[in-house]
Amino acid sequence: MTSLRRAIATSDHPLAWRARTAYRAYDGFTLPAPSPVVKPMLWLYLGGRTVIHFLRRVLIAEPLFKAYCTSYGRGVRTGIFVQWVEGKGELIVGDHVRIWGKASFTFAARFSDRPRLEIGDRSSIGHGVAITVAKHVRIGRDCHIAGGTRIFDSSGHPADPAKRLAGLPPDPDEIKPVVIGDNVWLGANAVIFPGVTIGDGAVVATSSVVTGDVPPNTLVAGYPARRIKQLVEGD
Repeated sequence: MTSLRRAIATSDHPLAWRARTAYRAYDGFTLPAPSPVVKPMLWLYLGGRTVIHFLRRVLIAEPLFKAYCTSYGRGVRTGIFVQWVEGKGELIVGDHVRIWGKASFTFAARFSDRPRLEIGDRSSIGHGVAITVAKHVRIGRDCHIAGGTRIFDSSGHPADPAKRLAGLPPDPDEIKPVVIGDNVWLGANAVIFPGVTIGDGAVVATSSVVTGDVPPNTLVAGYPARRIKQLVEGD
C-alpha cells in the first residue's frame, strides 16, 4: 500500500495525475456556511456544552475534589475535570480558591506521617500544575499558579546511590518544606525546588527554575532563576 501511494504521488502516468487531482478536490472540499443556518447550530452547540460543563462541574468535579480536602472554605471552584489526588495527606483549601483545568496533587505519605498542602484564600491553580508534598507545601493568599508549574518539597529519591538502589526514601534533611507567600505569581511551567521560600508579591517568570529563596516584591527569571528587578521601590 505504501508503494502504491508513492507511485501515485510521483508518477507522471495520466491515471496517477487524475488520482492526485481527485484527491486534491476531495481534500479541498468545503461547504458554504450561511449565517442564518450555522448561527442557530452554533448557539445550540454552545448552549448544550454550557449545560453539560455546568453539570460536570457542580455534580462531579467539585464534589469529588472537596471530598479529598481535609477542610475547604467558601466558594471553592474547579473546572470540569476531576483533579488527580494521590496518596494520603492534609489538603487545606481556603475561601474562593479556583482550580482550573486538571491539576495533580501527590502526597508522599511514606516520607512523613501526614504531608500537608495549604492553599490560601482567593488563590488560583492552573491547568497541568503538579504539586508533590512529602512534608509541607504552603501557598499563600491571592496567588496565581500558572499552568504547568511544578512544586515539590522532595526529589522523591535519596541522593545517596546505595540508598536509591535499595529503594529507600530520601533522608529527612532532603525533605524541605516550600513556602509561597501572599500575592505571588508563578509563570507557566515554573519549577519550584525543595526548601524554597518565595516572598510576598514576588513574580517568577515563565519556565524559570527556582532553587533558592526569592525576596518579596522581586521578579526572577532563568535557569536557575536570578533576580531581574525589584517590583516595588524602596524594598
